[in-house]
Amino acid sequence: MKTSLFYLPSIGSKVEIEAGMAAMRGDLYQRMLAELTEQAKLADGLGYDSISFTEHHFHIEGFEISNNPVLLDLYIAMQTQRIRVGQLGIVLPASNPIRVAEDIAMLDHMSGGRACAGFARGYQRRWVDVMAQQTHGIHGALPHQHDAIDAANRAAFEECFEIIIKAWTEEMLSFQGKYWRIPPGETPWHLDATMRYGKGVEGGMLKSVGVVPKPLQKPHPPIFQPFASSERSIRWCAKNGVTAVLPPMHAKLEANLYRVYQEESGRPLGDGVGLLRDVIIAESDAEARRIWMDSSVFCGSAWFEPFGFRQGMLDPETGERPSVEEVIEQGYALVGTVDTVTRQLERVMKRLPVQWLFAWTHNGLIPHKTLMQSMEAYWTKVLPRVS
Repeated sequence: MKTSLFYLPSIGSKVEIEAGMAAMRGDLYQRMLAELTEQAKLADGLGYDSISFTEHHFHIEGFEISNNPVLLDLYIAMQTQRIRVGQLGIVLPASNPIRVAEDIAMLDHMSGGRACAGFARGYQRRWVDVMAQQTHGIHGALPHQHDAIDAANRAAFEECFEIIIKAWTEEMLSFQGKYWRIPPGETPWHLDATMRYGKGVEGGMLKSVGVVPKPLQKPHPPIFQPFASSERSIRWCAKNGVTAVLPPMHAKLEANLYRVYQEESGRPLGDGVGLLRDVIIAESDAEARRIWMDSSVFCGSAWFEPFGFRQGMLDPETGERPSVEEVIEQGYALVGTVDTVTRQLERVMKRLPVQWLFAWTHNGLIPHKTLMQSMEAYWTKVLPRVS
């Protein structure tokens, strides 16, 4: 089982965030970078597979200060030796797909072939509406809300994805879609150097472009999608060879999405699917739960539940939500001592095969020293028992 670290990342403790406008404080951002460096170096030495960052903008509240995950990837890659770096994920409807392809290819070369790629659709209208206005005029699409906004967002996402794959795998790129045209129309190009040393021009008109550099990894870096929770998204991931990372969901929904991916891909059950889980290990169950309440539960209730992210935890038959005790008992969150977390993870693995686990760090909200100890305990004491 591979284990990756997932970072929003956040800055500030619960108290510092509750004081307001935490993201405006440069000292907190500097502290976050310093702590992130130490955590990444520890994970690199222990053997964690990868580390990934989100993309979000305008987060003055202090959650998810990660406006450029590729820059954070490069920051980490330059200070580590083997751990892979990625994004969960770049929001394609608010991005220029050619620039995304270029940036990740550059990251792949600069990291020595350690880049992962992660693409998301974007759900927060405060920033997606602003950042996407000149590319697609696309809006953020809320989870579990299927309407015209969602349909347009998905169409732009899928078109951008197709362009990125072509940019990575085809020598010359031309594309005519709803949102992007490459070239955009009649574009004259008479440069003699292109005729001698390049290509893509016919009769003095540009017909295609070559996106360079190509990734170091062939045909391209491994691709992930966070946090897929609908059958349509899972089928798309399976069809396109993308690893789907499921957020914590009710076991019945989780099992169904596993089966959907298997049916669409023809691969063994669990192959191509990863699970996101809080991982907090402490000296006692009570201490671990206290840390969890001040980090994950605080962040979830303040920031993620209003966007509908907890709907997937509802029992699809009864509509009931699991209690805090049931969340921990059933392994929807891995919280407790080494023995407790081992039992929780084993319980999850009995339900379904787990090839990828994405461990949500909740950095900032969990004290740095505590998080470092938790990361080490998971790798050195829990994983050997379940592998």
